[in-house]
Amino acid sequence: MRRSLVLLAALFGLGAASPPPAVDLGVVLQEAPAPRLSDYRLFTDAGADRPNGRVVPYTLATPLFTDHAEKSRLVFTPVGARIGYTATGVLDFPVGAVLVKTFAYPADLRRPGRDVRKLETRLLIRKASGWTAQTYVWNAEGTEAVLKRAGARLPVRFTDPKGVQVDLDYAVPNQNQCKTCHQVEGAVAPIGPKARNLNREVALAGGRRANQLEHWRSAGLLDGAPPPADRPRLAAWDDAAEPLEARARAYLDVNCAHCHSPSGSASNSGLFLAAEETRPAALGIGKPPVAAGRGAGDLAVGVDPGHPERSILAFRMASGEPGVMMPELGRALIHEEGVALIRDWIRAMPPAGGPGG
Repeated sequence: MRRSLVLLAALFGLGAASPPPAVDLGVVLQEAPAPRLSDYRLFTDAGADRPNGRVVPYTLATPLFTDHAEKSRLVFTPVGARIGYTATGVLDFPVGAVLVKTFAYPADLRRPGRDVRKLETRLLIRKASGWTAQTYVWNAEGTEAVLKRAGARLPVRFTDPKGVQVDLDYAVPNQNQCKTCHQVEGAVAPIGPKARNLNREVALAGGRRANQLEHWRSAGLLDGAPPPADRPRLAAWDDAAEPLEARARAYLDVNCAHCHSPSGSASNSGLFLAAEETRPAALGIGKPPVAAGRGAGDLAVGVDPGHPERSILAFRMASGEPGVMMPELGRALIHEEGVALIRDWIRAMPPAGGPGG
């Protein structure tokens, strides 16, 4: 009798686990943001640890620094839609695409992945009218994240890479702050997922490794990508095997160029820090500031070759004072390693008037 019941259950699918519902494209594309992160069905579990179908993880060669927060990044694309390849700028994501980024802290940064507390998950959603940005803040149990248009302040305590305990007043951005950084010619846009920043080797399921863009192309997620050798590539800022200049330019590209570009919110500064920029003055070399004073530290130029101590760029990166610090949003702590990298880059430049200067 028992065997007969088992056979019947197998025949009719009784007791078999049903596949989870797919990402809710209707919620993704509706005009108003959903009140809860779970409403989108981007994950199959309450803690947002298991991505749903077509929600794919990705990593960046050089990520944005946000007070040492750990970040997990995923992208969703609707069935039948593909991401268009572009050599410069952000890839051409289809309508219905969602970029998902969760910010979290382990109790001890020296032990990533252990005792992790999720703080917020940010969504960039590509709708027919353009990109929209929404932020969801996690509850203390890590079981739900709710929409926070006005941002939030969250007390965070962790041990940094040097073993020092840090107490941080973590700032979840409000919608206007999101738009300040995430904009191109006044419209909301992603920052990180550019071909040059995605063109790197990554670990795949089963221990296999592959070029990330090539994996996307072969999986049917990406259209129009040229051969790997013809794709631009950004250095990993913290890889000592990479050339110093490439590492420094990558760091500035990701941390600064979204504002410091001709189409960004700091376009009036004349300081343009994208990786493809080649003009010395646009990079701040020998360039006086647009407005002198406290923000410039009474220094004369953005970058004084051979002299990081006389360079406004390094001075502002090393400051934690509002009105002086750069970037002015997205961090409260000074990224000591990043500052050291930029100082080393400036120090290695031939002094003005010297060989090659």
